[in-house]
Amino acid sequence: MTDEGQRTFGGRIARLRAERGMTQKQFAAEIGRTPSWLSQVERGVQPVNRLDVLRLLADALGVSVQELRPDAPQENSSHAPVPVPNDLDQARLLISGHPALDVLLGTQPPYDRTDLADLRTAVDEIWQLAHSNRYAELSTELGRILPRLERAARTAVAKDRPEAYSLLARAYQALSAAFVRQNEADAAWVAADRSISAAERSGRPLDGFAGIFRLAHAFVRLGRYDQAEHAARSAISALRRYTDDPERATEAALSLLGALHLVLALVFARAKNRTDARKEMECARRVARRLGEDRDDFDLEFGPTNVEIQAVSIAVDLGDAGEAIDIGETLDAAHLSAERQARLAMDLGRAHAQLRHAGEAIRWFLRAEELAPEMVKSHIAARSAVRDLMLVTGRSAPTELKRLADRTDAMA
Repeated sequence: MTDEGQRTFGGRIARLRAERGMTQKQFAAEIGRTPSWLSQVERGVQPVNRLDVLRLLADALGVSVQELRPDAPQENSSHAPVPVPNDLDQARLLISGHPALDVLLGTQPPYDRTDLADLRTAVDEIWQLAHSNRYAELSTELGRILPRLERAARTAVAKDRPEAYSLLARAYQALSAAFVRQNEADAAWVAADRSISAAERSGRPLDGFAGIFRLAHAFVRLGRYDQAEHAARSAISALRRYTDDPERATEAALSLLGALHLVLALVFARAKNRTDARKEMECARRVARRLGEDRDDFDLEFGPTNVEIQAVSIAVDLGDAGEAIDIGETLDAAHLSAERQARLAMDLGRAHAQLRHAGEAIRWFLRAEELAPEMVKSHIAARSAVRDLMLVTGRSAPTELKRLADRTDAMA
């Protein structure tokens, strides 16, 4: 597209947006982009060439892609969106339908008690893959293990059934967490719901609360903050009553309570509700002090260190970059998973990007990429930060930043 064509295209977007009574900030939030990116597009500075981005803009404006840009390629007649392949495609197919049809037909292989120990080890390995962001391996392993777990839970002898269902719940929780990180929020919702159902059948109620934690994160990724708040708040209310009894206030129960407060803090931060976000962070800190150590109950990694990692993320979401840097650069997260360490590095990169500290931002983004290669690429806010740095630095952008932008597809 020529420079004149880009200006015409950008002007058309600005006009359609204004006709719908939306500010740049409102429209950017609706399409998951930053206001600065949208401003560059509307002024004809930032080209938009990818069909999926054109479709995103057109759908949000209520017009066809061709009306928005007449020279765009024709879409197929069904107008069905073309899915973007990712490492969890096999896992997505796995949850598409009933998980154990052979049990319904009575043709399943006989249950073997020795399977349970093997499945226990396999679920631990599944979580290790999830924490390491090794999604292709996770998808393959789940394809092997999940059908076995579904059959075992339904056919085990009575005394083994609670553990089989508990393992099944944990496996679905891992899958839900991975789907959230890969921006597959609808699939994350399905996996989380299945984990809650399996947990209820296990007779281990706290497993169900771990599933609700995953469900709330799926709602956050979908932008359904009302549903995320409802899920987290109702679980917190029940857990508070439960943990008021000292005999029930186990490390596992406290970990769940604290983690759910962190979800609420995230919900309020994304909604720009500063007061309630900070209130929930303080609730999480109190629970972490009560717990007294970093733990990994229900694969939550909840504890004092993880609370402060989340505090960094919340501060960045609220635009308090200096506070995020002050907290984050003093943290030692080396004992936590690669995923948690990468999240801290990525959020420090975002904080420095907000302050236009290009060199420090690049350093932290590269550190995050080293720890979890897919995280920066799949995280919308991180890609937006890289895009903003590219726009600010312009032709003087460092080579490392240009390469990072290419790898993350940040300029699409």
